Amino acid sequence: MLSRSITLPLVAVVAFTLAGCSAAADDATPPAADPASADSPVTVDNCGFDLTVAAAPERIVTIKSTSTEMLLALGLGDRIIGTGFPDGDVPEKWSAEAADIPLISEFAPSQEAVIALEPDFVYGGWESNFTAETAGERPVLQNLGIDTYVSPAACKEPGYQPEKLTFDEVFSEIAEAGTVFGAEAAAAEVVADQEAELAAIDADSRGLSALWYSSGTDTPYVGAGIGAPQMMLDALGLENIAADVNDTWTSLSWEAIVDADPDVIVLVDASWNSADSKIAALEANPATSGLSAVENGRYLRIPFAAGEAGVRNVEATADLATQLAALSIP
Repeated sequence: MLSRSITLPLVAVVAFTLAGCSAAADDATPPAADPASADSPVTVDNCGFDLTVAAAPERIVTIKSTSTEMLLALGLGDRIIGTGFPDGDVPEKWSAEAADIPLISEFAPSQEAVIALEPDFVYGGWESNFTAETAGERPVLQNLGIDTYVSPAACKEPGYQPEKLTFDEVFSEIAEAGTVFGAEAAAAEVVADQEAELAAIDADSRGLSALWYSSGTDTPYVGAGIGAPQMMLDALGLENIAADVNDTWTSLSWEAIVDADPDVIVLVDASWNSADSKIAALEANPATSGLSAVENGRYLRIPFAAGEAGVRNVEATADLATQLAALSIP
């Protein structure tokens, strides 16, 4: 929830701006930030933590790719003074700017490493980024004058975790980030572009089923029924074989996967568990080598960071739709 001393509520501002947008901006050039949009305090109820931002943050530490890429999409890369726990390379359109951002840690940075940078804000992709063992507990950082924010789709508390993530929720998160970080106009432009791109995606009409395979060998970890994977599979017209699990991600037995025999398998591509390594494991396992998707090589690939709720979901869904259309399936 947001409150702000402006004459129009956030939803109205975003709606008005979207209505006035014409052609989509060049993907290679992020929209300009609006430095005047955070002159008055912004109050956010973020995962049950009360946050008041008096002015647009200037020295931001990001943790996880989703938070870094959100700020890059909003044209705020120059305010990131350090980042940690990256999930892979950023898209090419942001790579030059991202190259100038110091990497604190390959994993969740420690509180000492974060404080040493003297940030005024820490933006985390997961709530677990803010513990005594990682960047620091949120109240502790607040007492040190450091504000914190978690991507709302990652909230786990009852009443805060989305019942089932939708693209409208993702767009609302982009708008909220624009308000928190002083880039409302840029956020509205990003949302307008993504709404147009999403509307152009044609859902597959073949009635196909899919497995969203993230990681794991003994017990696979898969996209379940209420998170970003389900949202993207819905847009693609694919039936998730784990859709009945009321969680964002879940463990699923190989026996259940073999019984479901999905038509296609979405492979999450990560440096620590690549899509190619998953294919090799599926083909070598006697139980899974007979799956129709494995026998016929019916795979779709998605980078790890693009499969978590955030600014890359629409583009990734469009790419998956292109891959899906190219598959020959009886």
